Amino acid sequence: MTRPVLLDCDPGIDDMVAILTAVASPEVELVGVTTVGGNVGIDITTRNALDVLALAGRADIPVARGADRPYLRSTGDRTASVHGDRGLGGITLPTSAVGPVDATALELIVETVRSCAEPVTLVATGPLTNVAHLFAVHPEVASRLARLVVMGGSIGAGNRTPAAEFNIWADPEAAYRVLTEPGLPRPVPTTLVGLDVTYRTTYGPDDLRRLRSAGSVAALCADALEYYLAGYRRDHGMDAVPLHDPLAMAEAIRPGLVTAEPAYIEVDTTTGPSRGNTLVDLRGQPTAEVAVDVDVPSALEFITCRLASLTIR
Repeated sequence: MTRPVLLDCDPGIDDMVAILTAVASPEVELVGVTTVGGNVGIDITTRNALDVLALAGRADIPVARGADRPYLRSTGDRTASVHGDRGLGGITLPTSAVGPVDATALELIVETVRSCAEPVTLVATGPLTNVAHLFAVHPEVASRLARLVVMGGSIGAGNRTPAAEFNIWADPEAAYRVLTEPGLPRPVPTTLVGLDVTYRTTYGPDDLRRLRSAGSVAALCADALEYYLAGYRRDHGMDAVPLHDPLAMAEAIRPGLVTAEPAYIEVDTTTGPSRGNTLVDLRGQPTAEVAVDVDVPSALEFITCRLASLTIR
């Protein structure tokens, strides 16, 4: 029996790869995609989600537009240069013939969780604004989730600031609600897949060459990831591109790719230089599990093989 998965995302190059990994995986059924402003604004993230699903021949999967601004305080900044002005690194996808559903992201999540015969796994690969709204407005529905897998945070240094990873920095108040004080009637098993493991799960030039020869959809992903890699070379001196969001999705599909330990997570919501920091206390009263290790060869092979199985429809 396939397990239902919902994806809350802000496509984004690596979100695109996460979407395609999900639709190519027979273990799960991607039952919906909700969007949030993050890597680029909400209009673009929503359009990108629709077009990526259409590319994979899955325009039937509902897409709902979510929050374009943070839970409490606006960041006043975007990172379009990392993903390109249109979010997908300059590649061009055919425009989907369908649009988003009339429901909001929150409404689609609530309806889907309530209607699925099996508990839903929610994967969040963007700022946690939509998820925080779910926890605040419908805690009883959130408590029915089978699992929450979040790409975000770091035990060590950040990537948006020295202290903060981008997704958490983009909406620390939302992350605090989800990761520090969920306030749910029943705790939801939560795994935080952060920079400590995603920076180890990388495609280098040889991996991208293999991906480019692995099929039509994989080749498009390789082109987008080459753009992403150029940014990592420029900004971080790296010669490999991390698979942040695909690793979180891969862990949701195949649990155990990452090794996680229970921890208390304190999200810094102050306005100082540590805003968005995820302070991870492995000795505290746990609020989530935090990824501390990853089976890199298995994760890379899993993602590559799933992308290779797709063809342009």
